[in-house]
Amino acid sequence: MIVRTTDDITGTDRQVDTDTWTSKRIILSDDKVGFSYHETTVAAGTKTPLHYPDYVEAVWLIEGTGTLLDRDNEVTYPLAPGTMYLLDKHERHTIIADTQLRMYCVFLPAVPPGSD
Repeated sequence: MIVRTTDDITGTDRQVDTDTWTSKRIILSDDKVGFSYHETTVAAGTKTPLHYPDYVEAVWLIEGTGTLLDRDNEVTYPLAPGTMYLLDKHERHTIIADTQLRMYCVFLPAVPPGSD
């Protein structure tokens, strides 16, 4: 059994910080369960272009508002608590944060330690 808190991860190598987001990697590939699980916080007033060609990602937004731009299909979606989106076709996307966003993300396959 693995039990961790986000406080346990804060300030360790399982926390990755960029100019626009912080990811706390609760489960990674070295946990050997086949997926990874992250808490990601996106700063208010930012635009974050992302693309994961090697992963399927499911995202559940639990805090904040903004917009999700699907750059492959030129479609936008509102983001608010309770919104889930699944990048099942490795879509290039941009997260536009009107307020701070907090979300939980599942990646398949699992993200390895030390990756951005």
